[in-house]
Formats: sequence, structure tokens, C-alpha cells
Amino acid sequence: MYNYLFPSLALFLLLASCQPSVEELFQAGVTSLEEQNYEESIAYLDRLVEKDSSHAAAWNVRGIAFFQQGALDEAIESFTKSIKLDSLNYKPFFNRGNAWMEKQAYREALIDYNRANGLDFQQSDIYYNRGLSLLGLEMYEDALVDFDMALQANPEQPAVLFNKAKAQLGNNDPVNAIASLNEVVRLDQRNASAYYLLGVTEMSALGNKEKGCTQLKMALSLGYTQAKEWVDEFCEE
Repeated sequence: MYNYLFPSLALFLLLASCQPSVEELFQAGVTSLEEQNYEESIAYLDRLVEKDSSHAAAWNVRGIAFFQQGALDEAIESFTKSIKLDSLNYKPFFNRGNAWMEKQAYREALIDYNRANGLDFQQSDIYYNRGLSLLGLEMYEDALVDFDMALQANPEQPAVLFNKAKAQLGNNDPVNAIASLNEVVRLDQRNASAYYLLGVTEMSALGNKEKGCTQLKMALSLGYTQAKEWVDEFCEE
């Protein structure tokens, strides 16, 4: 995350200025992004790239603003321009990979995550997001490697553990998937999706009706309505 670089008064004065510098426009664009004023951020950065189209960081931040708006094609275009200007920075590759993921273009995302990882192998977020792209491609064993790499940085990440469980299920390993899901609900006792998947796996893979019904009822109590069909069919005497 970027730090706020301008107080509101300074932003107002910058708006009134006819000739702000490239750096002032960049800092204002970053601040507006941090404040979730995405249109304003894009406006500042558009002014910047009109002055200096070779500002790689500006194209990257502009892409993030478009991404936050859900304008994925515009985001990808901005990230691509940033990459062409600075191909040694992992961030625009990572960010473009995230945009491809939102479009469910898993193979394109994987290519970008591979490039990002090659440029900075210490970023745990790359391993997690690449794991998601591999999961989307049904490359379960490779996904598990990346989820385990992400968990090395912090073992107590419910989202990573949940998707690790999905990869384990795809890899026909329900016992370890259940262990991962139990860890998810230990860390996040209101994770309805985890209770649901845990209940379904207990019942369908291991035949543990009692345990499965307990988990499915918990999912239903937390508002996971898909659990109702299972509860009605298998858990009501």
C-alpha cells in the first residue's frame, strides 16, 4: 500500500495549479488511489503521462485505479505499457496477472505470475495468486506447491488454506483436505464456505454423516443457503 503523500489542502492547491510537476501529479494520483477516488487518480495520471509518457510507475498506478473500477481491459493496457517501459519490476506483471485472473484467463495470468516470481521470488502474494491460477487450470499438484510456499510466510492464512483444500480435493486427497479445512474453521469460526465444503467432503468422500451434518448445519446457520439442500436431504430424520 502507498502512504498518503498529500493532505487535502495540498491536493486542492495542486488542482488549482496550472503547471504541476510530474512528481506532484504522480503523488496526487497515488493519494487519490489510496483514498479510493479512482476517477480522480486516473485524471491526475492522465495529465502526467501527457507530460511524460515514459513514466513506468504512473502507468502501473493508473492500471491499479482502472482495476479497482472493474475496467479490466484498460487496466491490462496500462500494466502492459508499464512493463514495456520497465520489464525488471515485478509489480506490473503481478498486477496484470490479477487482471487476467478477474477475466478468468488463467493461462495468461500464470504467465505473468511466473514473470513476477522470476523477478522477485520473495513475494508470498505471488505464490498464492499463482496457486489460484493453477487451481483454475486444474493443475492441482503445482497449485499445492505454491499454496505451501505462501503458507511458509504465514501459516495462519484462512484463504490460502481454503484454496489448498480445494486443490487437495482436486488431487483426490480428501483426508488432507479435511485437515486443511479444519484449520480454516479454527482460524475463522464464521467461514461458512469452509464449513460447507468440510461437511460435503465428510459425507461424500468419507461417509461420515454425523460429522458432515454438523458442519453443514453450521454453514447454514452462518447464512450459506446452499447447505440447506444437503441438510434437508441427508440430515433431517
